[in-house]
Amino acid sequence: MQEKPIHWETDGTSRIPFAVYTDDDLHKKELERLFYKSHWSYVGLDAEIPNPGDFKRTVIGERSVIMTRAMDGVIHVVENVCAHRGMAFCRERHGNKKELVCPYHQWSYTLEGDLQGVPFRRGVRQGGKVNGGMPADFDPKNHGLTKLKVATRGGVVFASFDHEVESLEDYMGPTILGYFDRLFNGRKLTILGYNRQRIPGNWKLMQENIKDPYHPGLLHTWFVTFGLWRADNESELRMDAHHRHAAMSSTRGSGSKNGADAAQVTQVGSFKESMQLHDPSFLDIVPEPWWDGPTAVMMTLFPSVIFQQQVNSVSTRHIQPDGHGAFDFVWTHFGFEDDTPEMTERRLRQANLFGPAGFVSADDGEVIEFSQHAFESKPAHRALAELGGRDVGETDHMVTETLIRGMYAYWRKVMEA
Repeated sequence: MQEKPIHWETDGTSRIPFAVYTDDDLHKKELERLFYKSHWSYVGLDAEIPNPGDFKRTVIGERSVIMTRAMDGVIHVVENVCAHRGMAFCRERHGNKKELVCPYHQWSYTLEGDLQGVPFRRGVRQGGKVNGGMPADFDPKNHGLTKLKVATRGGVVFASFDHEVESLEDYMGPTILGYFDRLFNGRKLTILGYNRQRIPGNWKLMQENIKDPYHPGLLHTWFVTFGLWRADNESELRMDAHHRHAAMSSTRGSGSKNGADAAQVTQVGSFKESMQLHDPSFLDIVPEPWWDGPTAVMMTLFPSVIFQQQVNSVSTRHIQPDGHGAFDFVWTHFGFEDDTPEMTERRLRQANLFGPAGFVSADDGEVIEFSQHAFESKPAHRALAELGGRDVGETDHMVTETLIRGMYAYWRKVMEA
């Protein structure tokens, strides 16, 4: 069957067809081209598997994978599909094992993914003869788990099904790599906790949401009222050369408190001048040496992950698609081994801004759901992303949708090739 073309109103990407979010065939093509070929995907933090034998089950695209630490300390990522009958054999999310065993027929694998045990491989002796068994030319070396290419940097683990993928550093590019190394600067990470949520919307909408500086000071009452992210804050928007990855940075409190800028901000509907905190410790913000200026940096690494620094709260957000109209969103909140107990408590407290019931993030999940409802009801229509013009480029202000246009310029290049 010939693929249905997606109609774009222009040669650019400022008008995005709703079909981009609703077409099942397109979604399957995205998985193949954006998650399973030529791209790196986030799988976790090495602090999640600190000891030999530790493992974490997660996903790349819609494929289940297992991140393991072998007995020699090396990290591996293998697909959670038994080489025998295809069972997704690992059911636990985290744990410690000396080997990986499929419960169906007890095929066992090393933590590196090599097949090491096949019950009745040489048959069963009955009445003086051997019955059954695998063929004489059966070679366990040819029947291990699918092994992914692995790259680690700064305590963050990435993997790819494509062993010809470019290096992780080239994939990020120098601009985004600089932001990445700012956050993951070599200090040992510690895991503070997780949030999980199912959002009934297309997975790209979360990439868009974190590439969109237009909405935070309008949608999020908490951000604009307490000055954490406002249109008049000092800011910059940066991209890699392909426009697929991006970083948005903002410095709290740099905007004027009086005059035209402040008047514009305080007139938006989400600003609540009378709002006060019952617990002012939520705004107990302590500058950290590694910030080097920005109090918030939201980095999107296409297609699978968001790295967040919102004042003292730091986390990863893993996008896990499930069909064209839903995705799981997994937050990993972390700190650093040299944090004081007071800083750890501060990070945990500020993490309440985020996650499924966060003071800020609950808004995002809801508007994504409402957007998807509209896309499904009117698939021939299109969305508009023309704030700041129709071209793609970096800026030193937030009043633009350039990062969204940039992402779809890359999307069109890969998907329509």
